[in-house]
Amino acid sequence: MSGRFQGLRAVVTGGSSGIGLATADLLAEEGADVVVLDPERGDHGHRWQKCDVGDDASVRRAVANAAGPDDRLDIVVSNAGIGAQGDVAANDDHEWLRVLDVNVVGMARVARAALPRLRESAHASITNTASIASTAGLPQRALYSATKGAVLALSRAMAADHVREGVRVNCVAPGTADTPWVARLLDSADDPAAERAALTARQPHGRLVSAEEVARAVAYLADPANRSTVGVCLAVDGGMDALRLRPA
Repeated sequence: MSGRFQGLRAVVTGGSSGIGLATADLLAEEGADVVVLDPERGDHGHRWQKCDVGDDASVRRAVANAAGPDDRLDIVVSNAGIGAQGDVAANDDHEWLRVLDVNVVGMARVARAALPRLRESAHASITNTASIASTAGLPQRALYSATKGAVLALSRAMAADHVREGVRVNCVAPGTADTPWVARLLDSADDPAAERAALTARQPHGRLVSAEEVARAVAYLADPANRSTVGVCLAVDGGMDALRLRPA
């Protein structure tokens, strides 16, 4: 590995499994001092701070502890989020507010706590996890899509606000990824094998996206060498958003 993150301190929210864990692993392999922020410790070898992104005090405490005695932070990967299914009428007000609070306001809380430290770094970056649902209309994902569309807009607004402070903000937009969360969705389907086949078929490259592929995209966006990459939404979706193939 190149060690491109040598000497940098990174926090990854939702880093105990799936895309977050793959990202934490890759950043650490390439030299970063990684702290996972997550409600659950999980099975990994990284430093961990218990963190509920739905609670401001929890976020501020976890970020401060991750920054350490020297109060330093260089990379933030804001990946924590929850899912929701159904059309626009499927969820009540409480569920709409709960998912928006975690998926959108949660990212604002993390950024708000991290920014004073990031402004002191010469290599500062924030990468938010958006989704194919940010840019493409997916059936039975109204609430989830609303939150991920907001993540995309938030990321670009943050990029505009903080680029002249030396803090680069971008987001990554995975397609349907082979993660524990997707596995749970498949297990709850009436016909899990048929549902997996349908999710696979809608991505032009013909398979689910791997967590490691998304992690590599996050690492590109966080790489201090890519100083001109700002306000970008990097799709990792097998061409689902951009391509219009004829039926096979």
